Amino acid sequence: MRIRKAVFPVAGLGTRFLPATKAIAKEMLPIVDKPLIQYAVQEAISAGAEELIFITGRSKNSIMDHFDKAYELETELEQRGKEKLLEIVREVLPPGVTCIYIRQAEALGLGHAVLCAWPAVGDEDFSVILADDLIDGKLRPCLAQMQRVYQEYGTSVIAVQKVPKDEISSYGVVEVQPVAPGMGEVRRIVEKPKKEDAPSDLAVVGRYILTPRIFKLLERTPRGAGGEIQLTDAISMMIQEQTVLAYEFEGTRYDCGSKLGYLKANVEYGMKHADIGDEFTEYLKEMSGDLNSLAPKEKKQG
Repeated sequence: MRIRKAVFPVAGLGTRFLPATKAIAKEMLPIVDKPLIQYAVQEAISAGAEELIFITGRSKNSIMDHFDKAYELETELEQRGKEKLLEIVREVLPPGVTCIYIRQAEALGLGHAVLCAWPAVGDEDFSVILADDLIDGKLRPCLAQMQRVYQEYGTSVIAVQKVPKDEISSYGVVEVQPVAPGMGEVRRIVEKPKKEDAPSDLAVVGRYILTPRIFKLLERTPRGAGGEIQLTDAISMMIQEQTVLAYEFEGTRYDCGSKLGYLKANVEYGMKHADIGDEFTEYLKEMSGDLNSLAPKEKKQG
């Protein structure tokens, strides 16, 4: 039981990062020296994916170019003896992994984007990865963790994490019946509830393993929050028919759809980078001292 197909909804406009995303895909924004979408692809491959299905939109050609073979660049690096750089370029898409690109003609939400993948997925179980959610799985990538759950239970799995109450209205939120530590069967799922109406503090993040039944359900899912076809609404129908598990992954998630989350990811990945990590960490220590000197002084009493 291995998930061979991974779906990447990448048609969003990335308006929160304008003007940087005016001409390039937001998924191509780099975390240190690697674009967000490459981290997502590597995570999918680590869980056994062989077919990568990108649901694209206008101005997303940079993603296709990134995963295409760059003959001129490889020839240039080879002639100059840049073996390390050549290896890095060739590792962008490992041998045996193929890419499929499907255009999402209308911006009708995540559920619609997943539905667009149906012709390529067919009747197989598959994964969905949102590149905006960069997850450092520490010992094991998030999707590989979920794959283990899928192999044990043979059913749909969605990644969740606890979030503060004042952020709950930005997520799909689940109510679960505990099954094991860090895992429960989804009893209810609500898209972007008010904090007083949320069934729990467990929010759905951008990792899913789904059965193909979801496509039939998405076909008859009406537009929901924001006038879009919500994947959570289709999952809400799915739990009436099939078991769906919520899994609290081990690791750190960075919301790279926000400027602050994106900056945090760059800092923390920069500190771990093999080439610059030590120097960058020293620089941050120096900077922290400079920032402390700028902190407001306590007023003297009396």
